[in-house]
Amino acid sequence: MLMHSPFVGLVPAVLTPFDPRGELNLSAVEPHAELLARDGVAGVFVGGTTGEFSSLAFEERLALAARWAAAVKGSAVRLVVHVGANCLADAQHLAAHAQTLGAAAVAAVAPSYFKPKSLDVLIQWCVELASAAPGTPFYFYDIPHLTGVSFPMADFLEQAPARVPTLAGAKFTNLDLMMFQRLLRAGGGRFDVLYGFDEQLLAAAVLGAKGAVGTSYNFAAPLYNRLLAAVHANDLATARAEQYRGVELIALLQRYGFLAAAKELMRTRGLDLGGVRLPHVALTATEAAAFRRDLDALGEL
Repeated sequence: MLMHSPFVGLVPAVLTPFDPRGELNLSAVEPHAELLARDGVAGVFVGGTTGEFSSLAFEERLALAARWAAAVKGSAVRLVVHVGANCLADAQHLAAHAQTLGAAAVAAVAPSYFKPKSLDVLIQWCVELASAAPGTPFYFYDIPHLTGVSFPMADFLEQAPARVPTLAGAKFTNLDLMMFQRLLRAGGGRFDVLYGFDEQLLAAAVLGAKGAVGTSYNFAAPLYNRLLAAVHANDLATARAEQYRGVELIALLQRYGFLAAAKELMRTRGLDLGGVRLPHVALTATEAAAFRRDLDALGEL
């Protein structure tokens, strides 16, 4: 197992910026990185679900990772590159590239078109992928509601380390908080388990989560940092109030179309990251105006 410092705090799953033609707008990465650094995040998770990785061309994923690596170099913000793909060779190439960039870690979802038929097959796929970046910590990204691949992650963390020496932990985007507790204790607590549902951060933090990856940390990191500070101070009344504000925010985003609304919210913070790619659908001007009114009604984040 590689020496690796766990992520403590918030790790935004960053949105991918597009220009008006729908092409990558890499010039937006630096101001995005500056905003997140001001908000006190621990790292950035690049090219994941929030980053619409499955809608990006292979070369776009390489370019996006490289730009983020340059943007956070020399800062306290650590880079995690998502390298999962249905094509193992692509995933290996992405992982090797992330290592050359000096990424703090790589992460990968399971292949989801031809799904692994057993946990053993999934682990073998991780063996092949992680071997392409032998000097970089590897996180398995468990998100079964999107991949359709669902194996007990406690079994994964028990069986995989002998075959994946770079395994550092898991990004657990899964509502099973019973399993989450088992993961925190797997291997005597040696693994870094990052929680992936912003709307349940309080529950995860009370159970022992130290780090979390999520979309809303792009624009609401101050809210969630207040939540974590309240937990650390054993002020659960404040923590519950902040979590409910987060719940209301997530519900609003879901009502308008999560990623398109998230891009609109970023504009309210002074950063235009463009639209979304099909099959996601952009907000109309009328919808965007209505969303902003509803957002204003929530009050300051």
